[in-house]
Amino acid sequence: MSRCFAMLKPGVLDRRIVGAVISRLENKGLKLVGLKLMNISKDLAFSHYEEHKGKSFFDELVSYITSGPVVAMVWEGDDCVSLVRKITGSTKPSEAAPGTIRGDFCSHTNHNIIHASDSDESAVREINLFFKPEEIIDWNDSLCSWL
Repeated sequence: MSRCFAMLKPGVLDRRIVGAVISRLENKGLKLVGLKLMNISKDLAFSHYEEHKGKSFFDELVSYITSGPVVAMVWEGDDCVSLVRKITGSTKPSEAAPGTIRGDFCSHTNHNIIHASDSDESAVREINLFFKPEEIIDWNDSLCSWL
């Protein structure tokens, strides 16, 4: 089992589609082990998006992610990062396949509705940025016997 960090951005709450997006990940059989609604400080946004510092879209990205509450999540499953990325779809809405979260709900790259870790290493770093160890709940998932 591995873990992946995912975050629903402010537009998801504005559009009232939090449940619809989370259902996509749950329906795949992934296990939700961390969940919180929060506001992100500029310092946390800078740390989270540090690999994009200096890029033309960095300031707009930070401005959007700090413009309202987000839903931070930790998901668990076999090859979790890869699965979440596939369900999420391409970052560019024009390239996101129908049936993916971005393909069905997103129309503008800069207001992309979901972030998902892009590697196991990024997942560990991002989970540690957003969650304390005691905020991640390891629970007995009876569905595991069916998967």
